[in-house]
Amino acid sequence: MPLAFAATCLAACKNYKATTAEANIKLPDTFTGSTDTASIAKLPVKQFFTDQYLVNLIDSALGANPDILTALQRVEVARANVRFNASKLLPQINATANAGVEKYGDYTQNGVGNYDTNFSPNINDKQRIPDPVPNYFLGFQTSWEVDLWGKLSSQKKAAYARFLASQSGYRLVITSLTAQIAQSYYQLLAFDTELKIIKKNIALQEKALEIIRIQKLGGRATELAVQQFKAQLLRTKSLEYLTRQQITETENELNFLTGNFDKPINRDTSINSSALPAVLSAGVPSQLLLNRPDVQAAELELAAMNADIKTARRSFLPSLTLTPYVGYNAFKSSLLFDPGSLTWGVLGGLTAPIFNRKALKADLQRTIAESKVAVYNYQKTILAGFQEVSNGLNGIDNYNKFYQLKQDELKSLNNALSVANDLYLVGRANYLEIITAQQSVLNAELDLANTKRNIYLSAVGLYKAVGGGWR
Repeated sequence: MPLAFAATCLAACKNYKATTAEANIKLPDTFTGSTDTASIAKLPVKQFFTDQYLVNLIDSALGANPDILTALQRVEVARANVRFNASKLLPQINATANAGVEKYGDYTQNGVGNYDTNFSPNINDKQRIPDPVPNYFLGFQTSWEVDLWGKLSSQKKAAYARFLASQSGYRLVITSLTAQIAQSYYQLLAFDTELKIIKKNIALQEKALEIIRIQKLGGRATELAVQQFKAQLLRTKSLEYLTRQQITETENELNFLTGNFDKPINRDTSINSSALPAVLSAGVPSQLLLNRPDVQAAELELAAMNADIKTARRSFLPSLTLTPYVGYNAFKSSLLFDPGSLTWGVLGGLTAPIFNRKALKADLQRTIAESKVAVYNYQKTILAGFQEVSNGLNGIDNYNKFYQLKQDELKSLNNALSVANDLYLVGRANYLEIITAQQSVLNAELDLANTKRNIYLSAVGLYKAVGGGWR
């Protein structure tokens, strides 16, 4: 038997090889060639966003959003799991009270032994064994698995890494929620601006329709011109209701994100009045590892999986379990608390897996495969972070240049509309040129508002991409 046990231990040790999953990924040194390590990721929300209405919305969401509250409970679950795994390193002590009765057969070892004992001159009346034999026990029983190989410690390390990952997950929810609220808020401001532009153009087109009707009465315009101007006005009015619906949907989305039903969304109704930091610096790619919560969570999950691999490998090794007990034991309830009924003992045993080794190997292979998934997820998260930062930086630059050109375009279109009106009055331009010029101005003004919105959305996206928003 000792040789068999030793052979089992040696076989188990063959499966105990040091194995870890590592993510060998090298980040570029810079995003766009700049080596400046200053990053907006370190700016708190109240410093990055200067619009107090927006800051109030974010503060409200942090205390009422269901995703935030759910993430907090995930942290509590992970915290409890750490305590649970830490408790496995300590003895499990149970208070025990047992009562039972047993009738031994006349032709059994206990039956014959008890019968002979009752005739022994060496026992007194208290020590005579009744038939059937009651059994009473009151005391403490303990079971303690000694962490010989560090299996339980590895379980605790995995639980602690997942607890830290849950905290990063909570910060990730804050970051995502902050960006989502800011993007919806700036979208709402853009819709407000669009609505103002549409209303302004409706007033201008109504005036133009009135003029063309007067000209028709004077014989200077036809019914065709009247209908063309009327159709243009109706199209612009339809845009007003479409924009109003978009405003309603965006307000409802913000109410949902902030945990409200139908609360008015206070805001500055001009997208041009808000201001972001003058310098939107991203820092260097290596800072993503320190600032982005999703990267931190993926890295911690990888560490937890490596601890799981150690646990699975150490499951092949023998385990030592101690089971001490102490208490009162007697076959008569009246004698249970007699000093002579005090009993104690300890049993220690080594157990090694034999017939369940296939199950342990399967669990090890599963854990190794899951660790590789964690590696690929870590790599994917870093790649996605780098791409998001690059998109944000280029988006801000390109949309700003686009906005400047759109401003020049709008200026030219307004000049063209003014010239078209003058030419029309002297009969050198027709009504279609007026309609075309008016429509071009309207479209350019709407494009300008949308471009301003895209600049803000890119800035918010960059803030999220570099890991800002949770501080």
